[in-house]
Parts: sequence; C-alpha cells; structure tokens
Amino acid sequence: MTALTRLLLSTPFRLALIYMGAFILAAGLTVGFIAWRANELLTTSVVETLRAEVVGLREQYQIGGPARLSAIIAERAADPGSSLYLLVDSAGQRAAGNLRQVPLELRDGNQRGVFTYMPQSGPAQGRPRVAVGVLFDLPGSLTLVVGRDIEDLRRFAWTMGRLGLWSVVILSALGIGGGLLISRSVLRRIETVNETTRTIMAGDLSGRIPLNGSGDELDRLAESLNAMLARIEELMGALREVSDNIAHDLKTPLNRLRNRAEAALRSSEGAGIYRDGLVKTIEEADELIKTFNSLLLIARLEGGAVAESMERLNPAFIIADVAELYEPVADEAGLSLSVSAEPGLTLTANRELVSQAVANLVDNAIKYSPDGARTGGNGANPVAPISIVLKRVADDIEIAVGDRGPGVAPEDRQRALQRFVRLEKSRSRPGSGLGLSLVAAVARLHGGSIRLEDNAPGLRAVLQLPAAGPNHAVPVFAGQLREH
Repeated sequence: MTALTRLLLSTPFRLALIYMGAFILAAGLTVGFIAWRANELLTTSVVETLRAEVVGLREQYQIGGPARLSAIIAERAADPGSSLYLLVDSAGQRAAGNLRQVPLELRDGNQRGVFTYMPQSGPAQGRPRVAVGVLFDLPGSLTLVVGRDIEDLRRFAWTMGRLGLWSVVILSALGIGGGLLISRSVLRRIETVNETTRTIMAGDLSGRIPLNGSGDELDRLAESLNAMLARIEELMGALREVSDNIAHDLKTPLNRLRNRAEAALRSSEGAGIYRDGLVKTIEEADELIKTFNSLLLIARLEGGAVAESMERLNPAFIIADVAELYEPVADEAGLSLSVSAEPGLTLTANRELVSQAVANLVDNAIKYSPDGARTGGNGANPVAPISIVLKRVADDIEIAVGDRGPGVAPEDRQRALQRFVRLEKSRSRPGSGLGLSLVAAVARLHGGSIRLEDNAPGLRAVLQLPAAGPNHAVPVFAGQLREH
C-alpha cells in the first residue's frame, strides 16, 4: 500500500471528507433556499407594485376614458427604464405602449407571470429579455399589460449563483487539502508510535514515543503510553533481576538442604543425627516457602488482585498491633520501640496488607540496628532507637519507621526497593531481600509510595498512603469504619 493510498484511506481524511460533505450540503441547501425565497419575494414585490400601478391606470381610465389612458401610457412608455406597457384596442391593435404584442405567457387566462419580450429600442434592441407583468381587461374591450424588466436582476442572481457554485468548489478544494494536511500530520505522528512499537517488539524496551510539545490529545496519549512502556521496562528488568537473584539466593539454601540430607545419610551415629538433619531441613524449607509466599504476594499486589478488599479503618490500631507484636523481639535484641500516633485518623486500605508492610519495616529496623544500640552502650539498659510515627500530611497518611542503624546510601535507596536486593554484601543476616519490595508493592496497590530517608543517623522508611484510598477502591461508607 502506497503512502498516498494510506493517506486517502486514513480515518482523519475520511472524517474530514464527511465533515466537508455535510458542510457543503448544508451550505448548498441554505444558499438554494435563500435564492428561492429571494426570487419569490422579488417577483411578489414586483407584482404588487404592478398591481398598484394598474389600479392607478384604471382610475385614469375612469376619469378620462381611452384617450386619457393612451396618453398616460404613451408618456410613461417614452421614459427610459424598466417599465413596460401595452394597450390593445377592441380590434387587437396596439393603441399605446412599448411592447409589440401581448406576451404569450400572459394569454389563455394567465393574468400575471414571467414573460420574454424583444426591446424596440435602446442598447438591448433585438435581444430577448425577461420581465414580470400583469394583464387585465378594461371596459370597451380594451386590454392593458403592465410589466417590469427583470433581466438585470436575473443576471445578478445568476452571477451570485455562479459565485456560490465557485465558492462550493473552492471550499471543497480547501476541505480536501485541509483533510490531506490533517491526515498527513496525524498519520506522521501515528507512524512514530508504530516505529516505537516495532522497536520495542524487536527487543529494545528503551524506545519511547516522541512528543511534539503541543500538549494535545496525541501528546497526552503518548505520555500515557510512555509511562506504560517505562513500567513495562521496569517490570521486565525486575523480572530479569528476580531470575538472577532466585538463581543466586535460592541455590544456597537448596544446596544446604542437599548437603545436610547427604551428611545425615552418611552419618553412622543413628537416629539423633537423622532427627537433627530433618529439623534443619524443615527450617530451610520453611524459609524457602516464606520466600515463595512473598513472591506470590508481591505478584498478587502488582496485579491488583486484592484491591476489592479495601475498607475504612483506623491506622493507629495497626501500628499498635505491630508494636505489640515486635516489642518482645526488640527487647530480646536490647532495643525498645516508641510509638507516636496522631489521633482521629482514618484510612481506606487493606488492613492485612498495611499491617504486613509496617511489620516488614519494623522487622528491618530491628534486624539492621547495630550491636551497640542493641545493648544500650553498657549492655544494661535498652535504648529506644526504633520509632513508629503516624501522622497526616495534606490528604495522605504517613507511617514512618526510623532506626539508628547504618542506613542506606542515597544512590542505593531506589534499588533497595527492588526484589531480592540485599545491600549487605556478606548476606550473613537472615532474609531474602523481599521485605522492602513487598512494602513498595503494597504502597503501589493503595496509590501511595515508599521512600527511604536519612534518620541522622540510621534509616527512616516512610510509607505514604492516600487517606481516601486509591482511585480504583470500592466505595466506602461511614458504617464500614472498623476498630481493633
């Protein structure tokens, strides 16, 4: 298919033609109606004028008889202009006037109408012209015809008609030209979208649709598509990284499982060794199951599979539950938890997911608190380096968990939210690197975000959620507010 064929078959060009056709049809009907009404009004106006003149001539006839009427007609016919007269006597001979004979169009009972005549003098002598006239009979078998020449008006109307026709032709040409230009411009921009999609299908996920800066519908569509492409690229990159990390992080525990099972089988010490091997195998299997459960939960969150379970709740009870759950763990580690919650806050969210997200943040804070902080410096009194703060910021609810650990470098904070990313190079601490990525997935599901900040010293993780819930949340009524 050639470029011209694509252009002519394009939707913008067809829409332009349809619009142009509708406009020309409407304009033609309007102009035709106006011309018809104008011609009718003109003819009616001329006929009314002639009738008034006929009334005056009849009065002159009643006053002075045929002689007076003939003199008046002769006098008026001698004046140059568009007035036409003819007085015929009882013998059918012309008695006065500037018409040679009674027009054929006014005979046989037609006492008014349009007729053609041949001028007897003047520049138009010998050429037929068009006039409007009326015929009536007078006493004494006399016939009087009074008319007005409308040839000039007819030519003017014809000229205006031709101008209208040329206007339609010019409008059609402009419409077709405009349709071609619009179609070409739209097709050029659509072709850039096609080129980008072909580039992406070829494997280059970095391709983006260029914007022309106009801010029109196509620009806004391109921005949305670019955001979608960026998200797809991010997900594909995350998928590749997840595959690499699964191969790296899950290979080690699987090897440990195999080695322990093999060591237990080779041992000759009896049931005690077998039992110990089985216990450690179950522990490793539980850790693997937890890892896969976290992966499945993240996949469900990113797919929006639990968005319908949103409800109206009080976030203060969530952080209170999490603090109560982790307080013994913090005490055992020589730490303490402090909770600060702004009263009267409500949130539209999934209770279990938000609880899981806050629990992951607190678990990370405990896990990465330094050894000195765990003993309070002298090994006696626990310090309070871990804080949970709940507050409202504009239309959002913020849940911040801070610690006094090593923190995260600014350049690593975004990467730390990805799956299987563990900034601890030795990987000596337990974990799979899925905690913060699960928090990020929960935040995205709720239309919020997670950001990592400097706690000076330590890390401050802020979970920010819109108080009214995400745009796709189901309607929530006041009676749905649940308290623990």
